[in-house]
Amino acid sequence: MSDLKSKIESLLFISNQPFSLKKLAGLTKAEKAKVEQAVEELVKDYNIEGRGVGIARVDDSVQMVTSAENSQLVQDYIKEETTGELSRASLETLTIIAYRGPVSRAELEQIRGVNCSIILRNLLIRGLVESSEDKKKMQTVYNITLDFLKFLGINQQSELPDFEKLNSSASIAKVLNPLEKPEDNK
Repeated sequence: MSDLKSKIESLLFISNQPFSLKKLAGLTKAEKAKVEQAVEELVKDYNIEGRGVGIARVDDSVQMVTSAENSQLVQDYIKEETTGELSRASLETLTIIAYRGPVSRAELEQIRGVNCSIILRNLLIRGLVESSEDKKKMQTVYNITLDFLKFLGINQQSELPDFEKLNSSASIAKVLNPLEKPEDNK
């Protein structure tokens, strides 16, 4: 497998959202035409009968997806996973997002000290958090949803208990920015 195909495959695997060919070209530092060719090869490699996953392409967007044959199994699993109680790790992550959001996955992982990708996926599926692109940082950031606020019976994030104190906590700021002085983050 070519180096470019391998890179694209990895990106498609870890993302819960489609990529545009332009974005893939930017991330892999390759020409868009070469990215398009690599994507076409991946589509041929994956979209064969008997595979559990495939690659879907609609116009300029590409995403790794589960096979149609396994859709019911996957739906049942996701339904089970999204209707049960939140784990302690999910609650910790949700709390950090509620008080520090918008926050990037890297920042979450720095605060918690562990990988948060599966937890984030579950919180996104449940509709408790949403992702958006931070144009300045050039990365995805996560924030709580209106549904989460409605569930808690509040109208805005600042109504969370001790919001001001926890949102501007110097100890968390120190973890996120170890070279800055705490007073720089107020």
